[in-house]
Amino acid sequence: MSPIAIGVLFLILFLILMCLGVPIPFAMLFCGTLGVAVIRGANVAGQIIAADLYSTFSSYTLTVGPMFGLMGFIANYSNIGASLFNCINKFMGHRRGGLAMATQVACAGFGAICGSVPATISTMSAIAYPEMRKRNYMPELAGGCIAAGAGLSVLIPPSTNFIIYGLATETSIGKLFVAGIFPGIILCVANIIAIAIACKLHPDWSTTIPKANWKERWHSIVHGGLIEIFIVFIISMGGMFAGFFTATEAGAVGAFGMLIVTVVTKKLNFKKFMESMMAGVRLQAMVFVLLACANVFGRMFTVSRIPVVLGNFVSGLSIPAWCIMLVIFIIYFFMGMVTDLLSMTLVTMPIFFPIVVDLLGYNAIWFGVIISNLICIGGITPPVGNGVFLVKGSVIDNEATLSRLFRGVWPFVISTMIVTVIMLFFPQICTFLPTVIYGGA
Repeated sequence: MSPIAIGVLFLILFLILMCLGVPIPFAMLFCGTLGVAVIRGANVAGQIIAADLYSTFSSYTLTVGPMFGLMGFIANYSNIGASLFNCINKFMGHRRGGLAMATQVACAGFGAICGSVPATISTMSAIAYPEMRKRNYMPELAGGCIAAGAGLSVLIPPSTNFIIYGLATETSIGKLFVAGIFPGIILCVANIIAIAIACKLHPDWSTTIPKANWKERWHSIVHGGLIEIFIVFIISMGGMFAGFFTATEAGAVGAFGMLIVTVVTKKLNFKKFMESMMAGVRLQAMVFVLLACANVFGRMFTVSRIPVVLGNFVSGLSIPAWCIMLVIFIIYFFMGMVTDLLSMTLVTMPIFFPIVVDLLGYNAIWFGVIISNLICIGGITPPVGNGVFLVKGSVIDNEATLSRLFRGVWPFVISTMIVTVIMLFFPQICTFLPTVIYGGA
């Protein structure tokens, strides 16, 4: 049997194991190890796999995840999200659908602090959802806007997904962070427009609240601790963009600064600090295992020569590059509907990355932003939209059924798809800032 046939066989075996409920990292490790052993022999497989696992877990570069993760969980457990939502709500809450719009901006702001979708969902579900329901917002809009808004943390730095993509493809994490700023802002605006349109089509989904005066708005800014948090963010991310820190050092500076601010403002006690530490350890353990197993599975693809053969096939097609990219978009869209797209991205990256970057000539930074945008879509599309399930599990509301929540996310699915297509034809949206700051994307 040829190496290509063996690679395809073990890819099918991986999909079967995944459908049977085997955790994706362990399915990748099993199929990758066995595939390399069949192609190259048990001794060679043992040496390759041991080297891959050791290099992953001993990588200094990987420590960027725990640093930014700790920064995010400190922010999460210190209730900074509540202050942020209250502040944004004072400025936008009086509009039709204003609470949902404020939630989008709050999700973007909180995502810029923590970079974690689950943390953003749990925070906004506890803060924004009850406020919206109290104001007679329907679960479709109240829950849907949180699930979609949390996806903004995938694009806006410091994004955990950018860290994983950068490590998996050896792409600059700093450049990825910079590249996500404009797309994140554009997607946030697109989601706000989607809310306005949805409220026009479904007037019963939202109501209005009294407009806050400027005294109340200023009080929410000054006494919410947001100025201090903003300073920490600017020092951490600005220092990295300016070249004073590496990505890992920027995460450490941000985590330490966040700790100091939350302790001084009495938003964090020792119990919450330990909870944030444990939450960060659990998240980063998952990331380390996922990356290590994905590297093993990717090694199986390399020795099977599937990417080379597929690349030769694509190069022989006489169709525009953007058509091939649309096909890849569609593949990821449907994968996101049936499984966790982040894990599947790591599985497929050894196949698609060489085609998109090396063969079609697209920018690796741009492709990372596109993948993150597709992960936003995959996180909310039925039947396996993890973001929607997280919202369902985080709110106490009998009316918030999965069918109603999934109904409410479609305006955001459409807005995110539109933004993704715009970035396909205007890649400068992603590459402009990295070019200006780093002298080239």
